[in-house]
Amino acid sequence: MKRLRRVRDLMTGQMDSALTEALIGQLEATKEGAWLAIAMIGGDTRRADAHEEMREIEHRGDTQRARLVEELSGSLITPIDREDIFRLSRSIDDILDSLRDFVRESHLYRVSEQHRFAPMLDQVIIGIEALETAVHDLASGPSVVAHDALQIKKAGSTLQRMYQYEIARIFSGEITSESMKERELVRRLEIVGTAISEAADAIADGAMKR
Repeated sequence: MKRLRRVRDLMTGQMDSALTEALIGQLEATKEGAWLAIAMIGGDTRRADAHEEMREIEHRGDTQRARLVEELSGSLITPIDREDIFRLSRSIDDILDSLRDFVRESHLYRVSEQHRFAPMLDQVIIGIEALETAVHDLASGPSVVAHDALQIKKAGSTLQRMYQYEIARIFSGEITSESMKERELVRRLEIVGTAISEAADAIADGAMKR
């Protein structure tokens, strides 16, 4: 069945659908991780429970990434260069890993004012949804893919600017152990922004090679 599907994709000039499914599976797990972090800082989910649930989400993301690597090795048609697809998958994995670290460190640090992280996490959701759009569009023309990459890049850049404002706020007040804990958590979300931007670069580079 898998061979027949790949022959069909080759004949129609489309990408191997299993690659799209694996990337979307990774992104679904990543978005679930982001929503879990939002529920945690909003008080809807206890930190300890979020810490445990994130482990399961991360495992699902890792399973989808392993599936993509396997499918990539045997795919006949790829929408962009294999190396760029692998980079994209790795960047998505980095997003989820950093969200895992955010939830774990929030559980460890017990920062009292968690609501401060809500705007940055909202922007993370925007970035992940832009990535979902881009993955669905990978088989489209280079101009469409390049436009999608630009939207992803904007989301990543916005997160990095928000990080700078948060750092300025933290250091404008008294430096305490609590403020240093906030700094570490904000830094985790800035790393998410960097990974989102790197995913955009992988997509844009792949579009340029077509």
